Amino acid sequence: CCEHRLFPSPTVGGSLASHPRRLRKAPQIRPSCAASMAAAAAAGDSGEQPLLHLKLAFLALEPPACVLTLARKAGGGSVTPHVQNFILENCVGTNVGGGPDCTYVKTILKKVIAEAELSSDIVIDELYEEFGRCMSSRANNPELSLAKIYKEISFLSPAYENVSSNPVSLVARLLCSTNMLEGDTGCCLWPSSLFLSEFILSFPELFAKKCCFELGSGVGLVGVCLNHVGASKVILTDGDASTLTNMKANMEMNNLHIEDSQLVKESKNKVECKYLSWEEACESDLRDYQRDIVLGADIIYNPSCVPHLVRVLCMLLRGDDGRHESVNAATNGEIGDEVSGTTATGGPVAYIATVIRNADTFNCFAKAAADAKLSVVNITSSAAPSSFLPYMISYDRSSVQLLKITLLS
Repeated sequence: CCEHRLFPSPTVGGSLASHPRRLRKAPQIRPSCAASMAAAAAAGDSGEQPLLHLKLAFLALEPPACVLTLARKAGGGSVTPHVQNFILENCVGTNVGGGPDCTYVKTILKKVIAEAELSSDIVIDELYEEFGRCMSSRANNPELSLAKIYKEISFLSPAYENVSSNPVSLVARLLCSTNMLEGDTGCCLWPSSLFLSEFILSFPELFAKKCCFELGSGVGLVGVCLNHVGASKVILTDGDASTLTNMKANMEMNNLHIEDSQLVKESKNKVECKYLSWEEACESDLRDYQRDIVLGADIIYNPSCVPHLVRVLCMLLRGDDGRHESVNAATNGEIGDEVSGTTATGGPVAYIATVIRNADTFNCFAKAAADAKLSVVNITSSAAPSSFLPYMISYDRSSVQLLKITLLS
């Protein structure tokens, strides 16, 4: 029924353009997106900001309802022909990794057309044509609906409206899973990972020239951000083989992962991806890994894993005295002690971002940590990161807690 309404029968003369709410575009007056957004950034033009947010939300594969909300905002309350044209040229026409997921593009186009029709607005002819091409491609090639999709996460400078430089400070290209229900959660992008990434970008001096070790790295977004702020070494780990394979592919896609150990030493991009099972990890496994800072996002999720997680944290936070002194000396004095990447004894510190979905699970972790003489301090308020992802409407920053964990002396 819906598909039929989106493609009405040709009227007089059989021309698709003769539909009363269709407008054939005039190519000669198309604005250049790149030029307009660059001019907007230079002039601080907030009128172009919604279009930039719309494009970035599409590239990040935000939920279609969120993209539609941004499309309305960009059009001043409705999806205008100008916004439709922008979506065609700057969203659908992009090529992220293997290209936008066909199912996602089809859904976006369908919602945009339906929205414009319901509001009695003009629908440009090319929007119908692109939707038809997408439907045809999907029908001819069912394999286009893949188990994994490419997302492009763009971090905006919080002050980009007032500067003339590029508003996008960092772009991470990631291959993510579309299935969170069948054991592929490690390849999904979670809110805590976004929050921890914003924290890193908000306090770059905490991580610059430090050896950073992440537990349960998933798609590797945190590693991309650590490399960006100048961490001297980034070690990403995961205990799932398929997740690790996907993580390595993501680092390679961002030009950060090098397998050859000698090349790693010579490269400024020092990101390593390693297999680490919390259940099987022992002191000897971790002895060779330097770590000034330990990180983790959404790793407190399963009560059965809590004892193993706490044991690994204890081993990682012991560190060695020689490196403790260098961490203290390198810490920026302007950062508060509560947030600072040091402990009272100068040992390593852990930052864990987590969404407390089950209070019993978190309480289990808190008790196990206390028993193991770990200090767990909630620094969410004192270390609230800047907003680098204002276009990600689905990202609920308020649901994430940031914990600073240290080993008590």
